[in-house]
Amino acid sequence: MNLWMPDRVYFEPSVRETIIGKRILQFCHDHNIPILETTAHYQVRDLPGKDEKAKYAAAKKTLIVGNKRSLKLEVCKPSAHYQFSLMTNCPGNCEYCYLFSTQGKKPYVRVYVNTEELFETIDKYIEKRLPNATMFEAASTGDPLAVEHITGSLRDTIEHFGRLDRGRLRVVTKFSNVDSLLDAKHNGHTRFRFTINTNYIINNFEHNVDDLDSRLKAAAKVARAGYPLGFIIAPIMLHDHWREEYRKLIENLHQHIVFKEKSTITFELIQHRFTMNAKNIIEERFPNTKLSMDPEKRLRKWGKYGRFKYVYPKDEAQEAREYIEDLIKKHFPYGHIQYFT
Repeated sequence: MNLWMPDRVYFEPSVRETIIGKRILQFCHDHNIPILETTAHYQVRDLPGKDEKAKYAAAKKTLIVGNKRSLKLEVCKPSAHYQFSLMTNCPGNCEYCYLFSTQGKKPYVRVYVNTEELFETIDKYIEKRLPNATMFEAASTGDPLAVEHITGSLRDTIEHFGRLDRGRLRVVTKFSNVDSLLDAKHNGHTRFRFTINTNYIINNFEHNVDDLDSRLKAAAKVARAGYPLGFIIAPIMLHDHWREEYRKLIENLHQHIVFKEKSTITFELIQHRFTMNAKNIIEERFPNTKLSMDPEKRLRKWGKYGRFKYVYPKDEAQEAREYIEDLIKKHFPYGHIQYFT
C-alpha cells in the first residue's frame, strides 16, 4: 500500500485556519510539499507539462483545499437516499471511471474543509424524513479514503454518523489505508464497502489504486472492527474467460472474509457502461486501452443526466447477473444482493 502524496497543494482563501485546513497544512510541512494559494480551483493554470497529457498527469498530483459551496444534496439511487462530497475527483486513474465525463481536462483532487456546515445540512435532511432512517453515500464524487491520511475528514464523518439515531453512512473505496478508522466511534452506523473485480480488470484498467489482496485484507480489518461490510463488484465486464475469473474472485473473497453465522454482507453489482462523451475522453487519454466500447454491441439506455449510456444487451446482462448471484449465494448464504444495474 502506497499512500498518495501530492506534488503541490493549493489553498483557497481562509481555509488554512479551519480544523481540516490545519491538518493538511501540517501534513505539507511534515512532507515538504510545496504550498500555494489560489482564489478558486478553476484559477489553477500554471501546472507543469508540455502537452495536455502531461498537464493531466500533473493535475492528478495536485491537491486543492477549499470550501464546498453548494450544500444541496443530490439523490443517490440505488445505493442511498442522498449523496454528499468530502472531495471531488480521485488520485486513482481507472480507465473506465465515470468521473471522466465530469472532471474536465485537469482533474485536480479537491477536498473540502467546511464539514461542520455539511453535517448541519445532513442533519436537516434527516429531520425531513423522520421517523424513517436516511442513508447517505459519501463516495460518489471521489474516494475519501484515498486522502484520509491527509485530511482526517472521513473519520470525523464516521463519528458524526455514529452519534445520529436515524442517519446512516455508506462509504466505498478501492484503497486500503483503514487503520486510522478502526477505533472510530462508528456504532455500526457506517457500512464500509470495497470495490472489487477480476484480476483481468484490475491489472488492465485500474491504475494508482490498491491491489485486490490489499483491499480484501482491509475489508477483513474493518469487519473485525465492527463495521457493517459490503462489496461492490464493478464494473462487471464480459471479457474472455469472465465466468472463470468471477468464480475465482468470489472464492478468493470467501477465503479472506470470515463471518459469524447470519452476519449480513451486502453486494452491489454494476455492469460496465459508458457514454459517448466518456468513450471519447477515455480513448484520448488511453489510446491503447483494451476497454470494449463498441456501441453497436451494446444496448442504448437513456440516463438520468440527459444523455444515452451503453450497457450490455439484456440477455448478456441477465446471464452475468444470474451467474454472479449464484456464486454469491453459494459462498455467502447470508449475504444480501442489493441490486444489479
